[in-house]
Amino acid sequence: MLAVQSAGLAGKKIAVTPYTYVATLSALLWLGCTPVFVDVEPDTLCLSPDLLRRRLVKESDIAGVLPVHIYGLACDVESLDTICREQGTTLIYDGAQAFGSRYKGKSLLAYGDYSICSFHATKIFHTAEGGCVVSHTDEAHKALSLARAFGHIDDTHYCLGINGKMSELHAAMGLALLPGTDAEIEKRRKLHAAYEAALGSAKLIRPAIREGMEWNYAYYPILLSDEDLLLKVQRTLTAQGIYPRRYFYPALNMLSYLRPEWKASCPVAEKAANHALCLPMHGDIDQEHVKIITNILLESL
Repeated sequence: MLAVQSAGLAGKKIAVTPYTYVATLSALLWLGCTPVFVDVEPDTLCLSPDLLRRRLVKESDIAGVLPVHIYGLACDVESLDTICREQGTTLIYDGAQAFGSRYKGKSLLAYGDYSICSFHATKIFHTAEGGCVVSHTDEAHKALSLARAFGHIDDTHYCLGINGKMSELHAAMGLALLPGTDAEIEKRRKLHAAYEAALGSAKLIRPAIREGMEWNYAYYPILLSDEDLLLKVQRTLTAQGIYPRRYFYPALNMLSYLRPEWKASCPVAEKAANHALCLPMHGDIDQEHVKIITNILLESL
């Protein structure tokens, strides 16, 4: 919300992916923005640059674009940057899942006009609750700093603001956990490799990883052949005390409380939402856990 507000996009039309956690969309709706859903690429599940270009040409009043680095994997940042510059459109990346991911030698959070990152307790690095906004100009930094602290400095009020400051307790937790981030990513890399080795013979699809990507291994997503099979696998694992997650379900363009005119057909995102399941992914999961999880999964297929 801070990034959208500070960029002057409140109340305007924003192109957004429907394949993400609902918080991405909620921020827009709370600010009175009109969501314009743009479908995702079939291989990466990130917002499609080709479809975005067509939409921006068709609707010249779209003021901002909000793609998501889904699962911590990079969007087509070069194409999206080019398109947004050509159209004069603000580019805000939702990098909630991207802390620790790098693309072509740079943090994923370094791309776009703004990037946001979540420090929720489920993330690679966390402060229990919290997050950050990355910006690239002094003007943006000043606007963000004011907006997160009630919009004033001492007795001088500059703009509408909120209490968006992180508490010292949460910041202290982050400082305590930060030194272990690289080690956690390395553990997850090994866990990812173990899953890959165990599931190599199964007919499972994974999102494509772009060349030049250094992933943080935040998730281990698989795409099953249909939703009935997904639900069967989920039930079987859950019965054994193993809790896979449907990241991300449902596709946001299908939410019941949206205005009818906002809904749009996004078949790739809708299919992904019905087929994607994330297996447990954490540095404390050992090889024996992997064996148990994958054996149950393979028996369910």
